[in-house]
Amino acid sequence: MDKDNAIVVFQGMNIRRLWHNDEWWFSVVDAVAVLTESSIPKRYWSDLKNKLLEEGFEAYDKIVQLKLPAEDGKMRETDCASTENLFRIVQSIPSKKAEPFKLWLAKVGYERIKEIENPELAQERMKKLYELKGYPKDWIEKRLRGIAIRQELTDEWKTRGVDEHREYAILTDEISKATFGIGVKQHKEIKGLAPQRKNQNLRDHMDDLELIFTMLGEKATSEITQVKDSQGYDECLDSSKEGGSIAGNARKALEKQTGKKVISNKNYLHLNRKSIEDKK
Repeated sequence: MDKDNAIVVFQGMNIRRLWHNDEWWFSVVDAVAVLTESSIPKRYWSDLKNKLLEEGFEAYDKIVQLKLPAEDGKMRETDCASTENLFRIVQSIPSKKAEPFKLWLAKVGYERIKEIENPELAQERMKKLYELKGYPKDWIEKRLRGIAIRQELTDEWKTRGVDEHREYAILTDEISKATFGIGVKQHKEIKGLAPQRKNQNLRDHMDDLELIFTMLGEKATSEITQVKDSQGYDECLDSSKEGGSIAGNARKALEKQTGKKVISNKNYLHLNRKSIEDKK
């Protein structure tokens, strides 16, 4: 799942969610915190489960524990409910926010299904999000194109037996090293991005040239992977290095002609600060 979709916001409060078994599952504790404003939402949810059981709602059959990011940044098992079951839980919580929350839930729960049927909707939503943050329109077009190219590449890896959770990051780092001469971690350091801030996506802080060469490296990798019919991690690793080298050679040629490095310490962190200030 795209990490940008892992958190949705209701009236200024975050609610974690995860795409699981072809539908959205939401953190019940987060929903309880929003509706009750309880200082101890976990305890409220524990008491509510007993109440639901008395009402004939088998909470333990309807709730699934899924790993979601906790406040400390670690992935921890959390009680989650599907859109349908969260509706039922909300009905048992006396709150003036219940009706607005149900309307909101219906929208965000269905959003992903519509986007699967029509991917252009997802692109349009992402475009609006970047516009609201203040990114330049020409930059947004490159960023969205880069996302599409990245998706093509990960789709190739998925069909060729690459482990999504462990090996995608390694292959991506190899493309980066071949393209820019440095790995993703070092690139983030140059940009001044904090490693503990999981929401600071490196690509959201690249300038035009960095985005273009990233796209070239990943597109070249996709083409090479297809032509060579690379299978498994080792063969895809070789294709990743070759694809990144094509972008790397183009970068070096440009740097030689201009006398300027492609990688810079420029970032868009000021847009995040502005967004926070605007909400105050």
